[in-house]
Amino acid sequence: MSYRFFCNLFRLLFRLFYKWEKQGVENVPAKGPVVICCNHINNLDPPLLGASLERQVHFMAKEELFKIPVIGSLVHSFGSFPVSRGSADKRALKKALELLGEGRVLGVFPEGTRSKTGQLGQAHTGAAFIALKGEAVLVPAAVLGSYRLFRRVRIIFGKPIDLSEYQKGRLTSDTIRGLTDRTMEEIAALIAGAEMR
Repeated sequence: MSYRFFCNLFRLLFRLFYKWEKQGVENVPAKGPVVICCNHINNLDPPLLGASLERQVHFMAKEELFKIPVIGSLVHSFGSFPVSRGSADKRALKKALELLGEGRVLGVFPEGTRSKTGQLGQAHTGAAFIALKGEAVLVPAAVLGSYRLFRRVRIIFGKPIDLSEYQKGRLTSDTIRGLTDRTMEEIAALIAGAEMR
């Protein structure tokens, strides 16, 4: 089954069972390499992010999912590729950069795992490194809502982060950490701004 099939299926489900809202879709470029960095509160976050855009979004997913019968095939069909958590996975990094080199969209959850409280957790630096190395547009995004049936679930795409100051000179760990922190600040601002409405 194709990615487009799953997108259409999830669009139908989100419309039927949630008050699905999307905002700032125009902030995601229609062409070229893009890294979307989003908070992570539920297992439905990847389908929500993917279903909200016309462009296909590729995701890193923990490699354990690909070993589960049926689930593994579904995750793969939804444009995901495996990553080994807890270590620097060079294979996953290479795949991510290949996708960006082809002008694709990569969806990343910098926290690396779901937040049990809904609060933003400590972010890993991989997404920032991939965005800089892959010369991609970096778009912050935020998911808000409890995913309770017939309640509002929102996804907000912020304006791309200007990477010019991070692309000067050699790529260092301080540069990557600085961009990671900036990205999480932008995500936090999207959440705070939405909660005030």
